[in-house]
Amino acid sequence: MGQLRNFKNLVIDWEMTPEDAVAIYLEWGNNGYRGGYQYAVRGKEDHSHYFVINTWNDDPTATLVYRNSDGATDLAVLQLPETLASKFLKEVHHHKGIYPVNNDVRTWLEKELYN
Repeated sequence: MGQLRNFKNLVIDWEMTPEDAVAIYLEWGNNGYRGGYQYAVRGKEDHSHYFVINTWNDDPTATLVYRNSDGATDLAVLQLPETLASKFLKEVHHHKGIYPVNNDVRTWLEKELYN
């Protein structure tokens, strides 16, 4: 599990959601569709690092994403621990999708990053 420690010096945007990332970097004129982000992307040097939870497979994963106006790159993919995965799936009613990180997952990811 120590693979996240390689990224401990990155600035993680814990508030970034998958929807915000698309709104800011790709589709809707690079501003937050919910008004949460007050900056515009000026060029390829503007970027974000954030996590998403993927429930499309049987076992949910947390993915560390690098995104700029050119697209997104997955930097690391970690399978959620079984108890955390079960709790997360229950929260999203076992729907398939890409979700933002909740508080429990964030706590776990911060331990993986910084400990």
